[in-house]
Amino acid sequence: MTAPADFTPRHRLRSIFSGSVGNLVEWYDWYVYAAFSLYFAGSFFPQGDLTAQLLSTAAIFAVGFLMRPVGGWLLGMYADRRGRKAALLLSVWMMCGGSLLIAVTPTFEQVGIAAPILLVLARLIQGLSVGGEYGTSATYLSEMATRRHRGFWSSFQYVTLILGHLLALGVLIGLQRVFLSTEQLEAWGWRIPFAIGAVLALVALWLRRRMDETESFRRQVAQGARHNPLRELLRHPRELATVVGLTLGGTVAFYTYTTYTHKYLVNTAGMARDDAALVNALCLFLFMCLQPLAGALSDRIGRRPLLIGFGVLGSLCTVPILTRLGSATGFWDAFWPMMLALVIVSGYTSINAVVKAELFPTAVRALGVGLPYALTVSIFGGTAEWVALWFKQAGVESGFYWYVSACIGCSLLVYLWMPDTRRTSRIVDEGASGS
Repeated sequence: MTAPADFTPRHRLRSIFSGSVGNLVEWYDWYVYAAFSLYFAGSFFPQGDLTAQLLSTAAIFAVGFLMRPVGGWLLGMYADRRGRKAALLLSVWMMCGGSLLIAVTPTFEQVGIAAPILLVLARLIQGLSVGGEYGTSATYLSEMATRRHRGFWSSFQYVTLILGHLLALGVLIGLQRVFLSTEQLEAWGWRIPFAIGAVLALVALWLRRRMDETESFRRQVAQGARHNPLRELLRHPRELATVVGLTLGGTVAFYTYTTYTHKYLVNTAGMARDDAALVNALCLFLFMCLQPLAGALSDRIGRRPLLIGFGVLGSLCTVPILTRLGSATGFWDAFWPMMLALVIVSGYTSINAVVKAELFPTAVRALGVGLPYALTVSIFGGTAEWVALWFKQAGVESGFYWYVSACIGCSLLVYLWMPDTRRTSRIVDEGASGS
């Protein structure tokens, strides 16, 4: 296991940077699907109106989430047995393959039902990749960071996650406004971002090969203890339940405001596609900038106050925010409520990775973070867009607003009950370097 004898701050920062850039590419590839679905929906599902086509693509978006628990399980065990670095390299390989497959898949008109089948296969591969990426990346960044700044450094998981989404939107806006017409985007231009993602994955592989393994994992290997990660994980039922509970509301809110609102502004508020993309991009940029600030704040006041703030404000403000967005008539009409929503959600996104990592010991940390998180995201986050469109098609769109509020309210109960992991961190108890 390669690691410098003197684990200097330079090595630590280089590894955090390399791991974060790889995370960026992974999430760019994942979000390109959502960003460009308005354009490729007709290529795979030519029958029906826009809402019906988007419902079909949203269903496949949700199908991709079904593989995330499998990815969290398989890559989580792999990371706890073979190392965080090895698992992070494998997840990038899979994401690269999924993006490349979408880029070259023929349309429904060319090959019939085989087209959506190949699209589903690609999303299953990508779901497997992302399912393993989250838990391993959260574990890697949390273990690599020092105790005093663990909230700050681990927040870069969501900085790069959001930056990946932002990059996908940037490619979309560039193609919309500069390079291609709407007809060209719908005919073939939507393939370009998936090809870009496959190439970027190769860059991420090169960077991740230069990462150092974490000291926590190297210490475990040096002790020579062998274990079954899944069996060991079952000894931590309270921690598993905590991960599920604290994730439920956060993942529904996150996917509602970062993924679905783009379509919501077009399909419900009636905004132009390029205007909706621009609003989404600006809000996501500011949202990204908030993550390290909120993470650093958690290093000073604790993780629990931020989670409770998200739970209370999210439960109370979701219905009025989504109602206002649904009637937005211009850029700023959409910007302010959407930005308010993302400020609230930052109380969850900035620290959820480190909170989960601090719950588990080294031997099961990647699996403990990744598996219950992926299960919850698959059930609630991955279906958020589909549920929203189902309510709209049923003629009771406001029902979705109350659904999101209820999910956040359930998580608030967990935030009020759980301990503050900044004080009870299992990473600190192990004496991680820099503590």
